[in-house]
Amino acid sequence: MTDDSSPRGRRTTASRGAGARRDGTRAPAPRLRRRRFATEVLLLQLAVVTAIVLLTSAVFATIAVQRLAREAESTALAVAQSVASDADVREQVALLSVDGTEIDEEALAGGALQRTAVAARQRTGALFVVVTDDRGVRLAHPDPSRIGERVSTSPDAALRGEEVVAWERGTLGDSARAKVPVYAPGVVADEPGSAVGVVGEVSVGYAPTRVYDTLAQDALPVVGVAVLALALGVVASVLIRRRLDRATLGLQPEELSTLVQNQQAVLGGVGEGVLAVSRDGVVTVCNDQAARLLGLDAATAVGRPLEGLDLPEGLVALLGPGARQDDATTTDGTTDSTLVVDHHVLLVDVRPVSRDGVDLGRVAVVRDRTAVEALTRRLDAVGAMTTALRAQRHEFANRLHALSGMLELGRAEQARAYLADVLDHGPLRYPVAHADRLTEPYLQAFLGAKGVEAAERGVLLKLGPETLVTGSVVEPGDVTTVLGNLVDNAVRAAVAGRVTPAWIEVEVLDDGTDLHLSVMDSGDGVADAGRLFDRGPHGADDEPDPARVHGLGFGLPLSRDIARRRGGDVWLGSPGGDGHGAVFCARLVGAVSSEAVATSAAEPARASSSPDASPDPRTGSAPRRSERTTP
Repeated sequence: MTDDSSPRGRRTTASRGAGARRDGTRAPAPRLRRRRFATEVLLLQLAVVTAIVLLTSAVFATIAVQRLAREAESTALAVAQSVASDADVREQVALLSVDGTEIDEEALAGGALQRTAVAARQRTGALFVVVTDDRGVRLAHPDPSRIGERVSTSPDAALRGEEVVAWERGTLGDSARAKVPVYAPGVVADEPGSAVGVVGEVSVGYAPTRVYDTLAQDALPVVGVAVLALALGVVASVLIRRRLDRATLGLQPEELSTLVQNQQAVLGGVGEGVLAVSRDGVVTVCNDQAARLLGLDAATAVGRPLEGLDLPEGLVALLGPGARQDDATTTDGTTDSTLVVDHHVLLVDVRPVSRDGVDLGRVAVVRDRTAVEALTRRLDAVGAMTTALRAQRHEFANRLHALSGMLELGRAEQARAYLADVLDHGPLRYPVAHADRLTEPYLQAFLGAKGVEAAERGVLLKLGPETLVTGSVVEPGDVTTVLGNLVDNAVRAAVAGRVTPAWIEVEVLDDGTDLHLSVMDSGDGVADAGRLFDRGPHGADDEPDPARVHGLGFGLPLSRDIARRRGGDVWLGSPGGDGHGAVFCARLVGAVSSEAVATSAAEPARASSSPDASPDPRTGSAPRRSERTTP
């Protein structure tokens, strides 16, 4: 059994108290909480200010002490010179300095020389005024008992005719003293340091307490200024600490370093563009992807205001100071928008950034949706063609049934004529009136598919009388997007209109490399032309206005952006009236080539018009070109 009071027992208990676990392993020592960086800066600033104030005060004190010491030495020298030049002193010292003269200490203690020295000491406040002969023997001294003794400090320099000032320690203690030679009566020193006619010396000293008695009084203003400087330093340090806390958002240097590393890793690794703007409208972050999509220089964009960069107006309005919020803004302040910049269709998410209630600005995440939009348009075209083929499959099956019936009835001649007609015009008939006016294969197939979609909704698609395309389409993506949106918009308006039967009329005309489009519907027209090209909400819970059939928020603005990207435009030619609905016009620059279509215009189109295609139900003819407007 082990005694707990033994050294071993105490050591075991102590080790457990220091963090040992029951399983024999040691628990990790608790980490000391580090001071905040702003607090460290505050303490460092206080230390620097204190050191400067103390150093300055010490320098002043040293200068003041030296000044007072020099003043005391000068005063002692002046008093000594005054006493040494006194005629009575010179005469009496000369008499007592004759070789062989007996010195009577008692007579000197009550003599005139002693009285003169005492009077001078009392008048000037000196510690002592001592007069000696040419051997250094005291002839006058504040302590009469010391008369007749040799002075404690060397009188040799004064007896050589030199005037000496120094701090020395004598029988009366430390003092600032001056030693001046005494010349015999009638002797005038030719130059300083002349020993001719020296009969003694006068020594005058001032005690340190007398010299530095005004030092404390002189130091009061300095101490006051030092305290004031220290207080100002403390206040300034506290203000700087608060400013540093606000500027760094309370982050520590290692946190800032980690934040910068993470930012560089994230911004350089993501495939999306990130553009951050401060609350003052100055760009703070712009990664390479954002610079590429927006046509900026990432090296020079950071630090410049938004207005100084060539950015789309819609993006500047969302990011700039006092950024607008519209119907697309969610509850957390995020705003979605679609922009067309050069050849890119961009989806932009703009959201505010804040920390601890402090507004830090806004961040835009830019995603390139060009490929997605192009694929969407292609899928729409494929879907339209699929719908057309599905409809024509029924027509083809009906024709086979008709042919089978004729053969069953033995009407071979009628069956042969029917087959000749099918071979001549083909099995597919697009429900497009006057389809033979368009010979460009791409536009012919696309409008044929759109005609099938429109026919399923009870709308007749017609080609206007001025339709003429002699070139070939070279930008099918742009043409599909713009013309498809305009046709879909017109079909929706025609279905919602009051005219029966509903119809839309499309005119396509090329001019060099430009393609002009015009789409007119039989709807009720446009009531609010000013909001046609506004971008509407994109949220899943947002429902479009059921009263609106034009400009629901995406198709028309996207079509206009795509057209304007190459210098063209999309505009409202007519809001409606005179027996027709809205007329939309578009100009696509560089959408066609100047080479003629391979198929001759005189050759009948494979996609012929439907037998039941009728002229304009309003006038019996196609709408006139004068009803369109140009920008």
